[in-house]
Amino acid sequence: MQAEQDDSKSEPEPASGGIHPLFASEDGDVVLGSKDRVLFRVHSYTLKTTSGWFRAMYSLPQRGSSVVDIPAETIYVDEDAATLEGLLRMVCGLPIPRLDSYDVIEPILHAAEKYDMPGPMSIVRALVVTQPLIDEPLRLYAIACRYGWQDEAMMASRYTLTLNLHAPEHRATLQKLSTEALLNLFQLHHVRRETLRKRLNDPPFVNDAGDTSCSHCGTLVDYHTWRELKYVIIMEMDNRPLGDTVCNPGLLEWPAARACWNAKCHNCDRVLYDKTLTMRVIRECIEQLPTTIEWV
Repeated sequence: MQAEQDDSKSEPEPASGGIHPLFASEDGDVVLGSKDRVLFRVHSYTLKTTSGWFRAMYSLPQRGSSVVDIPAETIYVDEDAATLEGLLRMVCGLPIPRLDSYDVIEPILHAAEKYDMPGPMSIVRALVVTQPLIDEPLRLYAIACRYGWQDEAMMASRYTLTLNLHAPEHRATLQKLSTEALLNLFQLHHVRRETLRKRLNDPPFVNDAGDTSCSHCGTLVDYHTWRELKYVIIMEMDNRPLGDTVCNPGLLEWPAARACWNAKCHNCDRVLYDKTLTMRVIRECIEQLPTTIEWV
């Protein structure tokens, strides 16, 4: 669907104040002017059939419409040449530009929404779930929520589980979200952490409340190593709510984990924790956590 990079480089660059070389047909009866003064000569029929905004505009009485040889009137729009070119390529059936950056697609989406052009929006919607766009899940989530793309928003929310939303580098993107979208995303990350935290106090895990005793000899035991390990697990879920790093390498390499697996009863000298069972149950708990936002 995308144009090859080499092809786009071989095309002449439009000059400010001149006609764009891809949109210079003499039989075009409409000239659109970008805000950086590049002109695009296109057919009004194309605009009317692909844009609700232009269709409504041309349904109004046109001054001088009875004059056959009246020169095309230039309509200046708010978009720059790059955005207008991408938009018109899509509606005119030309090879589309490389849409591999949110800095490129966001202005195109804004223009497509403004001019009521469902065609370009559907093209971009199909591309945002491919690389490299999918590698920026927060920006994908922001776009999907803005335009009501449920499947893409839920998928993007799942991919954000590798991120710490409190990190400073995500602040600018989070500020673009609506209140509902922002709360839904924070809720997903919070629920995963809190659900796991509560589950680690249920059997077969040791509960922090009350005295505990060795399962072999019944001697009272201080399970401080398990409490410390639980704290490290929850902190890791804060940093990476996906939880994939908890079991590996976390429960294998963390100092708190090693201390927990080596802990023994001071009376019978038996290990206090079954490492294999504990790791398996923790992994199962993480796998059962919710993975996407709830779309209302």
